Amino acid sequence: MTMFGDSLDAAVQKSFTRPVPRSAGAQMRYLVKQLKGTRAVAQMLRISQRTVERYVKDQIKKPRPDLAARLEGEVAKRWQPQIRARARQQAATTGGIVIDTRARLGYTAPIGSTDQDRIRHLTVALPPQYAARLFDAQAAGAGDQQLQQIAAEALKEVYFQDGGRRAGQLEEVRFTDIEHLEFEL
Repeated sequence: MTMFGDSLDAAVQKSFTRPVPRSAGAQMRYLVKQLKGTRAVAQMLRISQRTVERYVKDQIKKPRPDLAARLEGEVAKRWQPQIRARARQQAATTGGIVIDTRARLGYTAPIGSTDQDRIRHLTVALPPQYAARLFDAQAAGAGDQQLQQIAAEALKEVYFQDGGRRAGQLEEVRFTDIEHLEFEL
């Protein structure tokens, strides 16, 4: 996936009320229940249907590292969908989202101002409309570039222009060389 998409998913996963199943057997049983059968799980994980059945019965306990990663990812993607939806809804309507990043930030501004790019560490609370735009774009399958552009617009509005109180002529914010990125709901 993408850096921005993974960070958004991680922020939403922090709102889970129950832990994600840890053992391979429990994860496999969860997926079989969700997808209503072992054949669909086998196709999704690119393993045989018999292997899925053996995990379900706890005849196999330790998956290969690549299978373990796919299994964990698929379970996390489907775990507690109502709570995930509620967390996204709350962030998009009332709570907003906090972005914590260390990246190279610069901007395009009229001549006479210092628009030099530099590494900055920012922790900025973004209003709900930007959380909504980020989640909507992610749900629509937007790539890292589009999510990065939305985050750059949000930082321009909230951090650089302080909601319209300063830097009114600022045209564009450049958000590159991301060293660290984390979202909090």
